Amino acid sequence: MRIRIAAAVALCVVIVASAEEPKKPEPKADKDGWIDLMKPDVWKKVDTRWIFTDEVKLAPDTKGKADLRLQADKKTDGKIWLNGEGRLPNLITKQEFGDCEVHVEFLIAKNSNAGIKFQEVYEIQILDSYGKKDLTGSGMGGIYPRADLVKGGYLDKGIPPKVNASKPAGEWQTLEAVWRAPRFNASGEKIANAVMVKAVLNGQVIHDNVEVKTPTGGNWQKKETPTGSFMLQSDHGPTAWRNVRIKPRK
Repeated sequence: MRIRIAAAVALCVVIVASAEEPKKPEPKADKDGWIDLMKPDVWKKVDTRWIFTDEVKLAPDTKGKADLRLQADKKTDGKIWLNGEGRLPNLITKQEFGDCEVHVEFLIAKNSNAGIKFQEVYEIQILDSYGKKDLTGSGMGGIYPRADLVKGGYLDKGIPPKVNASKPAGEWQTLEAVWRAPRFNASGEKIANAVMVKAVLNGQVIHDNVEVKTPTGGNWQKKETPTGSFMLQSDHGPTAWRNVRIKPRK
């Protein structure tokens, strides 16, 4: 009997404690429905090596060779985020999104590589592709190809952008995209693929009503879901971000 009473008391304590724990409020949207993502508390984790600044630029060449880095002075309330030396854990939102639109401004170093991912698994590639004529899904603005996790390499070509709208490394670039999540029936079966409704890079349309049949890269075998976190890929090369925001669509 004593054991049962003790167990019941312990359970009540757990329930009361859980009930008293305040729920973390979701980020507030502005009057137009946009959520500002340039705030540390919207992300699951922000590595302490992130540099907050108000200006970032290409590091100077050394010995006649491009340094392939970005440089910036730290500023506590800086509105620009720089991923340190170029390889920090990705930024993943606490909140999950389905249909949404995003506005992202970024600056990359020479030969750098980054990306944005809807629902954490569908990627629009960010890559130093200025001046390249061969348009591929693995180049700037492409919807990334599926990857072979066993042998390496790609399983398809992904979806290339309509045009190469890339600016040179070291210049700020703007990516705006409207995303429609995959659809599921009451039994959880997928009944419609995800769609990149529209994507615009530096003022030029790069995708228009394109079906995205599976997650991209190494995520292609993952089970698809109606919602997921938004992600900024920050572990592949020097990248600076500013004015990143997202708006859920009904």
